[in-house]
Amino acid sequence: MPALTPESRVFVAGHRGLVGSAVVRRLAADGVEMVTRTSAELDLRDGAAVRRFFEAERPTHVVLAAAKVGGILANRDYPADFINDNLAIAYQVMTAAHEAGLGETGRVVFLGSSCIYPKMAPQPMKEEHLLTGPLEPTNRPYAIAKIAGIEIAEGLHRQHGDDTVSLMPTNMYGPGDNFDLATSHVLPALLRRFHKAKGAAPDGSDAPVTLWGTGSPKREFLHADDLADAIAFVLRLPEADIRAAAPDGLLNVGVGEDLSIRQLAELIRDVVGSESPIEWDADKPDGTPRKLLDVSRLRDLGWSASVGLREGIASTYAWYLDTHASTEAAA
Repeated sequence: MPALTPESRVFVAGHRGLVGSAVVRRLAADGVEMVTRTSAELDLRDGAAVRRFFEAERPTHVVLAAAKVGGILANRDYPADFINDNLAIAYQVMTAAHEAGLGETGRVVFLGSSCIYPKMAPQPMKEEHLLTGPLEPTNRPYAIAKIAGIEIAEGLHRQHGDDTVSLMPTNMYGPGDNFDLATSHVLPALLRRFHKAKGAAPDGSDAPVTLWGTGSPKREFLHADDLADAIAFVLRLPEADIRAAAPDGLLNVGVGEDLSIRQLAELIRDVVGSESPIEWDADKPDGTPRKLLDVSRLRDLGWSASVGLREGIASTYAWYLDTHASTEAAA
């Protein structure tokens, strides 16, 4: 199957999200033609509407970045939404792409998640560890939906020869992230909490920040611009090269390094310029003890991450200050 060419037309599903917006910026910089739809214009869970879209627009490639996402609290409170919405999006988009003949003309890139791997998977986690043990209970519905999406993509390849690849990014962050404390992931939540704690104590000093768990779990963080660069890289690879490195169609995307949540909190506190004491609520869940991806497949293909964590956190905080902080202060 042909890789991305100047004549290609890429449908970026979820173009307003953290990852999708980064993909749009990256492909636009390369002069790639794209087609996008907001969720109000096209409900990706609606199979008939999605089929009409593919018949009318005829994209040559798809980057399926649309998903319902959230942190531990959101996954705990909305498990039905997380599995139902993500299953529907994966099935309807990839099925419609196949029926429109896209698998014969271009490539579908499906974005999974590192949470697809077992809670106690060996570290670092290899693509071969998929389905080798129980999942982390706190985000199991989301993980199962993503695993189903991977199986849909690989099933279309094995049964019909469609050119599909599934990327498993590690924990994402960057400009455009979700800073809602009820639904956000750990890094943007920490940024907002340390920012709001500045000068918030009764005496005008920085207020304490209480965080869930013990701070001992270790996590890996990938800037959205790095993932967008990896997607652009994969879109241009010949299918034979991808399948030689990844016979199962799976490619982890990460930085290959992690740090503890305690270290992350201290780093974010420093970037924000806060002196808030950190208090740990050990009665709250920690989640998976460690989630570090083995990125050797993608590295052997010629790609590696380039945005340093401190640099990435600083740019994300600057974006938050520009777009959220003044509005929140006035509220």
